[in-house]
This record gives sequence, structure tokens and C-alpha cells, in this order.
Amino acid sequence: MILVDDTLVSEELKSINFSCDLSQCKGDCCVEGDAGAPLEEEEIALLEDALEEIKPYMAPKGLEVVEKTGVFDYDIDGEYVTPLVNDRECAFVYFENGISYCAIEKAWLEGKISFQKPISCHLYPVRLTKLKHHIAVNYDRWPICKAALLKGKQENLPLYKYLKSPLIRKFGDSWYHKLARAMEDNE
Repeated sequence: MILVDDTLVSEELKSINFSCDLSQCKGDCCVEGDAGAPLEEEEIALLEDALEEIKPYMAPKGLEVVEKTGVFDYDIDGEYVTPLVNDRECAFVYFENGISYCAIEKAWLEGKISFQKPISCHLYPVRLTKLKHHIAVNYDRWPICKAALLKGKQENLPLYKYLKSPLIRKFGDSWYHKLARAMEDNE
């Protein structure tokens, strides 16, 4: 682990090469799993405030779930997550040409809202875990990302570089530069 400010970062962010390949995985991280995407408490209010602008991009079943239950649910540990359709796909997913996309991000890309998407989604395949005095930043292995590992290897793109934008979004530019220096120093 590499200590950067109050975070413990797995060295796998350097050793794992990664680059999403939607043509291969079809965005299955949005439709597979046993819980919705983790949400930070402040993201719930952002979703509630932006919901009317997000709704036009949502699939009908997802819209139905959100209108019935709201923009969040709880996982087995009592943590906030996005609600699911049929205990499977994120309520905010929509499908285009057989690929899953995020309705929240679509509204953001079209300038309708200022919230890009949950940080947990933006950071994936990295997951954050709150510890007593630190935040652990770890790579989450999932077979559906197999094509991303192959593409990342072809591009020689370490995970921390692939995730530069979301890591800066979460932890800040200064933090990211400290991480990059630490990763380079450990070569």
C-alpha cells in the first residue's frame, strides 16, 4: 500500500493495466452485481435535485423504480446505493445498441446537470473503503472487466493513469500528483 495523505492506495493501481472496452463488456458493470452503485450521502441530494433532468434519459423500468422508491436504496451493510431494477441493473441505466450507459452521465454530457455521476461509478474498477483513520483505494477484480485488462495491457496504461480524472475529482489535483510521484518512485 502507498500512503498519500489520508488514503492507502493499493500498488495494484500501478501494476494493473486497464482501459474500458465497452464494445466487449457492453457496460455490464451497470447491470450485473448484487447491489446498486455505492453512493456518498451528498450525492443523494444531487440526484434528487437533478432527477427531472435525468428522467428523459432513463429506461422505463428504471424510471418506475425511482419514482416508487426514490434515488437510493441500502445494500446489505446498510450503505447507500443506487436502486436496482429486478435486483439486477442500476435504475439509472439505459441501453443503446446493446450497450449499457448511465442516464445521469448522459444528462451531464448534454449540459442538463452539473453532477457527472456517482463517484463510485466514475472510479470503477476501484472501490473506496472507509477505515478508522484512512480511506483504502483498492482494485476490484471482476471477470466482466477481462476485456479492459487486455486493452489496458495493449495500451500499457496503468490503472492510476486510466483513472486520473475520477481520482482528481475525488481527491484533488495535488493528491493525484503525490500519487503519481509515489507510483513513479516505486518503479
